[in-house]
Amino acid sequence: MRSISRRQFFSDAFQSFGAAIWLSASLKNNEVEFARSIQKPDDEVLYLSLHKNGKLAERAEKLRTLYENCTLCPRDCRVNRTKRQTGKCQASDIVKVASAYPHFGEEAPLVGVGGSGTIFFSHCGLRCVYCQNYTISIEGTGEEFSDRALAEMMVGLQKRGCHNINLVTPTHYVPSLVNALLAAIPMGFRIPLVYNTSGYEKLETLQLLDGVVDIYLPDFKYWSPEKAAKYSSEAYNYPHYAKIALKEMYRQVGDLATDGRGIARRGLMLRHLILPNRIAGTEDVLKFVAENLSKTTYVNLMRQYRPEHRAPEFKELNRRILNGEYTEALGWARKYGLTRLDR
Repeated sequence: MRSISRRQFFSDAFQSFGAAIWLSASLKNNEVEFARSIQKPDDEVLYLSLHKNGKLAERAEKLRTLYENCTLCPRDCRVNRTKRQTGKCQASDIVKVASAYPHFGEEAPLVGVGGSGTIFFSHCGLRCVYCQNYTISIEGTGEEFSDRALAEMMVGLQKRGCHNINLVTPTHYVPSLVNALLAAIPMGFRIPLVYNTSGYEKLETLQLLDGVVDIYLPDFKYWSPEKAAKYSSEAYNYPHYAKIALKEMYRQVGDLATDGRGIARRGLMLRHLILPNRIAGTEDVLKFVAENLSKTTYVNLMRQYRPEHRAPEFKELNRRILNGEYTEALGWARKYGLTRLDR
């Protein structure tokens, strides 16, 4: 396991992940001060109350035991990850990070002036055939970090002026993330946590995150169990668990709330990637959102699909979406009364 200082991590990241990315993400001094000035006050960040009453430590301890018989996600692999046994996601109990930097390509309420402090975790339990980040999610590119080093990473991104910490594909590392949060708070960590997930979540895991996560950023990938099984490594139960997960996330944080400058403070932000040939079941997904969450749910209808990884093996996936398919999706959103679309 590799445990390094925050300074060394950012030095390594600059060299390993590309100077151009970091230079484009760097802020001028006045921009950093501006970004810090609009970070949330302590009493508005959900996890601080759990920390003050000792419940965050209790959650961390309870979650840690799940590594020994892993049931964190719907795969229910039940392997002992503390002994380096791996299940579908191929992750052990030690966090592996592919990159961490201020990201300016996310949704506008997350980016603001200072960017979204995005941490890309290696491995994934869903394993989609068209994954654009397959070298990270499936091949597992990245470096291992202790929970303490992860905490330092989070605080470092806050000091760079990021408005939030954006945890990308976090499900299989939830125990480590909560433990890292426990260590980060005494270091001065105070910005919102964004849980950026595929939507393939278990209710029991999400319930342990109630009051920990400020902003949920899930996908709703498929309506059809058959499509989920075909394109996401036999995850036939994806639609079932995604529906339950979205309802629970919405129960916890509600509609997206922003501050006076439009920066996300709390709430649900839903992503739906439109796939060619109606594979994603977009109309049914949007109808579900309108009828089971709210018509003011923040929905990002994503049109950037491109055939990556193994997608060319599937004729129906081997093209970008057409303009007509995107227009069709917008029409369905209007049909079901959704009023808060990110396009």
